[in-house]
Amino acid sequence: MPQILVSYDASLDDVLDRRAFARELHTVAAETDEGITVGGCRTRFQRVEETVVGDDRPGQALIHLEFAILPGRTEGAKRALGAAALGVLRRHTATVPPGTVVHASVDVTELGTAYTAYQGPGGA
Repeated sequence: MPQILVSYDASLDDVLDRRAFARELHTVAAETDEGITVGGCRTRFQRVEETVVGDDRPGQALIHLEFAILPGRTEGAKRALGAAALGVLRRHTATVPPGTVVHASVDVTELGTAYTAYQGPGGA
């Protein structure tokens, strides 16, 4: 916990350092929500080959972060986590080429009550 999915436009390949982004995101999440630890964060990336934003003008890039956490946080805590994650997204996409508009978004949701996880051999 948490489970994080980052769907990003293929045009961001040369801009987004995925490992550095994930490391910073994990740290910021743990600093923002006392129930989150860096060691508990799980981030996966999904490169999206084709996206269309609005009327399909050139120079549009899309990145969306789905942040699923265990139930029990207040709406304010979820908003704070979303805002912090959006800040990390903005910092890590700030070097897009001139004329490129990055459409970034974050959705903080709760994992279902049936969520279970396993950490294999050698894990804690």
